[in-house]
Amino acid sequence: MSMNRYDAIIVGSGPNGFAAAITLQRQGLATLLIEGDEQIGGGMRTKELTLPGFKHDVCSAIHPMAMASPFFNSLPLAAHGLEFVTPKYAAAHPLDNGDTAFLHNNLADTAAGLGVDGKRYKNLIKPVLEHWESLAKAIMGPLRFPEKPLNLAAFGLHALQPASWIANRFKTDQGAALWAGMAAHGIQPLSNWATSAIALVLSAVGNKYGWPVPIGGSQAIVNALLSYYRSLGGELQTGNWVDDIAALPSHTTLILDLTPKQLLGLKGLKFSPGYTRQLQQFRQGMGVFKIDWALSEKTPFKDVRCQQAATVHLGNTYAEIAANESASHLGKKVEKPFVLFTQQSAFDSQRAPVGKHTGWAYCHVPNGSPEDYTEEIEAQVERFAPGFRDTILARHTYSPAQLEAYNPNYVGGDINGGIMDVFQLYTRPTRSLTPYRTSLKNVYICSSSTPPGGGVHGMSGYHAAKTALKDHFDINPTL
Repeated sequence: MSMNRYDAIIVGSGPNGFAAAITLQRQGLATLLIEGDEQIGGGMRTKELTLPGFKHDVCSAIHPMAMASPFFNSLPLAAHGLEFVTPKYAAAHPLDNGDTAFLHNNLADTAAGLGVDGKRYKNLIKPVLEHWESLAKAIMGPLRFPEKPLNLAAFGLHALQPASWIANRFKTDQGAALWAGMAAHGIQPLSNWATSAIALVLSAVGNKYGWPVPIGGSQAIVNALLSYYRSLGGELQTGNWVDDIAALPSHTTLILDLTPKQLLGLKGLKFSPGYTRQLQQFRQGMGVFKIDWALSEKTPFKDVRCQQAATVHLGNTYAEIAANESASHLGKKVEKPFVLFTQQSAFDSQRAPVGKHTGWAYCHVPNGSPEDYTEEIEAQVERFAPGFRDTILARHTYSPAQLEAYNPNYVGGDINGGIMDVFQLYTRPTRSLTPYRTSLKNVYICSSSTPPGGGVHGMSGYHAAKTALKDHFDINPTL
């Protein structure tokens, strides 16, 4: 390894690691980004997991927050090769009774499709959509007094409620089911406080930007980030799993895209007893079980319009989804889990050989569960797309343990870096107004275990880097 002195070293090349590195490099600092794997990307990797020519997104696939993130919006990624395609529908939610609810790429069509629930949906989402730019800066970061407090207060009145409360306002199965699917992205019981927040954000972002698919796979996002980072003069090293900070080159600041579990296992970090206790008390959320398929054709949904949706939520009614998410949270294996399904090849011809397709899906499971959910996930797809099993050419599965082995940030298969309930929504991983700082003055944490949590948005990395810039270099960047 080069023994140059760096202003900052960043460990981990996921979206937050890159966001931290780019934020620092933009200010003229000398930075080194280190990745343990030979392939950069963290949760944004694309690989041939099944058969030659079938390109599968290993973790993240659809990117609702890519267009909505203030940080990503500040970057010239299109100039560095990144291109998105936006499916006709952001999300589809088929029901056993033959009805399907759709999250359209605009508010009016979504509301119109919900019939008598359209007005209720519009009243919930319109204020978030109209004030998204100011709200995004307020909610996608640490707790601070917002620029527009009245907008945030109006958002909070709904966002802090359990999703179950707002579901009771809907009169139709479609309205309640669509809400359940959005809220279930939070990977926790829908009766928990603040579970309405994720549903409000994903719905509004879908109505404003759609849920885009990166051409070439999620790897295309990180490739563009790398290209831009290098254009600024940033340095990258791969294939170096850091287990002792004493082995690192000389540096002023260290920013770690790691979870509390990894921080505690890293040699050379002598945290204070109080900080160490808080890291030890950090709570993980449910894990996921994931399947990738090589398929002979598009998935034969009963409602063919589902083929035009970026994501298809498979879980039937609100009541069924809520019951199964709660059971999984309590450590039980459920027969009909809530499944998130997408077929990127329907929108991006680069993903599979001509005439063939890819499929991608996961469900929420107890953290670290050793159970195989292949049958349960495929049965849920078959339930709404009879004949799906006949299209399977090959499959690849990831259990929670295998996901953690692939990316140590996914502790027990937890892709959100810790449960994002009301107690860990902003006070993550510690009870601090600036949770990116550790008890060591030159060491910071920028992973999804910090606000605003999981997702491909880069905001955790941006805020960690901004904190380090202010603390050590008297620089205060803004987006």
